[in-house]
Amino acid sequence: MEQKRHAIFQGSFDPFTLGHLDIVRRAAKLFDSVTVLVAINPAKKGMFTTDERVGMINMALEDAGIHNARGDSHLGLVADYCAKRGIGYVVRGLRSGTDYEYEAHIEYFNKRLYNELETVYLSCSDEYRNVSSGAVRELISYCADVGALVPSRINKIILERLASHEQ
Repeated sequence: MEQKRHAIFQGSFDPFTLGHLDIVRRAAKLFDSVTVLVAINPAKKGMFTTDERVGMINMALEDAGIHNARGDSHLGLVADYCAKRGIGYVVRGLRSGTDYEYEAHIEYFNKRLYNELETVYLSCSDEYRNVSSGAVRELISYCADVGALVPSRINKIILERLASHEQ
């Protein structure tokens, strides 16, 4: 019997963008299942809570018809999360060579912590090469329209949040 191939795609996803969705869509074609893991960093204050991010990820996956992926969260080392669940692959999206330098460093330590873990790099589609959660958060802070950068239901949540802050 063939062993199932499980992967994680981890990040802050604050917020989850169309670039993230593009990577998940492509990873879901390569693996039997993909967990979109909100890696919790207690030192960072996010725009959205961890539970909100996981919920938005699951909404976006459902809307996109990606049935073999789901959102989850974890406080701690990603390698530990993978080892406990028998996940053998980490998917990382690359926008530039600078991203690769950073990701290769993380790959080295993940491999030392859990030798069975392989990292798979996917280049970002050209249309999302300059999209990052940080850039989207900055645009949101200026009340700019981010509808072309995030899934539609996430944009609706962002607009509702902005409207509630204006009152």
